[in-house]
Amino acid sequence: MAKKNLSKQKKMDTRVNFTPMVDMMMLLITFFMLCTTLAKPQAMQLTMPSNDENVDKEDKSVTKASHTLTFYLGADNKIWYIAGLPNYEDPSCVKQTTYGSKGIRDVLIHHTTEEGVNPVARIMKAKQELDAKKSAYGSTMTDKQYQDKLSELKKGIVNGEKIPTLTVIIRPLDTATYENMISALDEMLICSIDKYVIDKIGPEDKELIEKAGVK
Repeated sequence: MAKKNLSKQKKMDTRVNFTPMVDMMMLLITFFMLCTTLAKPQAMQLTMPSNDENVDKEDKSVTKASHTLTFYLGADNKIWYIAGLPNYEDPSCVKQTTYGSKGIRDVLIHHTTEEGVNPVARIMKAKQELDAKKSAYGSTMTDKQYQDKLSELKKGIVNGEKIPTLTVIIRPLDTATYENMISALDEMLICSIDKYVIDKIGPEDKELIEKAGVK
């Protein structure tokens, strides 16, 4: 009996060699690491009270009433403010507002000093103009020059003119949250407020806000 002529099929290797792809990925990763600008860490600058022993205690706390805003951070994401220094005999001086552009930011922008100036509004407008110059096509302004100009604006120097600046006092209640504090500090940064203080609730403040219904 004749043997059948059986043809054997050659098996194909279906495996994919990924070794070159690994080399390619390493090259791409190295390329992007070298060409990408790493994000710089952002830090929030806090303006702390003076510690100089040569400065009198009265001089450290002196500020005009019209140049001052006091904010109380309460429960349930609520915030109250006093335009000027607190009048502990009149609880009606405590006004309620909200967080964000329609609340605390709006209060800051529209606050007018006794000189008839809206310092935050003028500083924010000047900052917008500064940002436009920095981002303009062909601008040669360096980061240092930008920060120097921004520092002048925060101190109230606008177009070479010195204008009054605001001092903001932030007093969080025990019922306020950490997010409330961060939101308030964010508004200080957005509005370029250079002088602000995180203060404790004193006995007079506690009595005043209880009369005003603040919790």
